[in-house]
Amino acid sequence: MQDTVKYTTMGELPVQAPSAPASRAQERARFFNSGNAFMVKLSEVPDAAFVDEPAKALNPATPTGLIMCDSSKALNTGFPATSPLVLAHYGRVRNGETLHCEFEASGIIYYVIQGTGSTDCDGEVIEWGQGDVFVAPGGTTQKHTASGGDAVLWIVTNEPQVSFDQLQPPAKGKAPTELVHYPAAEIEKQLDTIYSIGQDAETAGAAIIFSSEMQESGRNILPTLTLGMNTLMPGVTQRPHRHNSVAISLVIKGEGCYSTIDGNKKPWSPWCTTITPPTSAHSHTNEGNERAMFLIVQDGGLYYHARANGFEFVDE
Repeated sequence: MQDTVKYTTMGELPVQAPSAPASRAQERARFFNSGNAFMVKLSEVPDAAFVDEPAKALNPATPTGLIMCDSSKALNTGFPATSPLVLAHYGRVRNGETLHCEFEASGIIYYVIQGTGSTDCDGEVIEWGQGDVFVAPGGTTQKHTASGGDAVLWIVTNEPQVSFDQLQPPAKGKAPTELVHYPAAEIEKQLDTIYSIGQDAETAGAAIIFSSEMQESGRNILPTLTLGMNTLMPGVTQRPHRHNSVAISLVIKGEGCYSTIDGNKKPWSPWCTTITPPTSAHSHTNEGNERAMFLIVQDGGLYYHARANGFEFVDE
């Protein structure tokens, strides 16, 4: 039994092992207390911007393959991660070649940065072009073939979430999504619809949120992931706000734009992937001459389900 005399508070007490275990199962037990159990110190989610990765993906000399936006060293996760539960990649597919993807995830989100091509997802085939979004079910193999030139994809998964829980991808036919395709023309049409109506002061921005038949009730693209195409008109600063979910963003169009995160200005660059840490007060500003567009993935579905979204405006 460990000596507790020298400890004056419960918080100082180290983890306790059983005093007299009678079996190996009892021996495995460990005990914390209300003073030390909640004092876990984790590294913060970095306020990062990945600029080298898109430059490499868009370089004609780069071969077909995946390029990760990996923050695992900063997060100390032990597995690749952009944020604790989300991993972003860039995928380059040379003309006439095929990129095979089989992610350890429940679902995979794709955005076409450049090029045209097709994806074969376990026998179901779609044709895509620049500006398209599509989502594929986990537990499948996606074969992406470029045609008419090289193609570049932005790819986001919940692989870190699956790794953290030591889970396996869903069995075939059991994924929380089917193959769903959102063509660029339809995305633009949906944006035109919301702009024709306008927004009020209680809406954080002008965005469309992607969902599907299977996820319609949750209003997300995957049970734990939310995907939105956010826009910002010239001369506008988004109303500052915060939420518990992290935001992984792809800058699609945003010359003269920047984010302000906890008072720090972060300029945008073309096709970069940026992280907005959870609970940080943030806003986005467009000082350019055209409507900005940025695609945002959040682990918001997790917080919606837990009734802990924590959204609030933080106007000064």
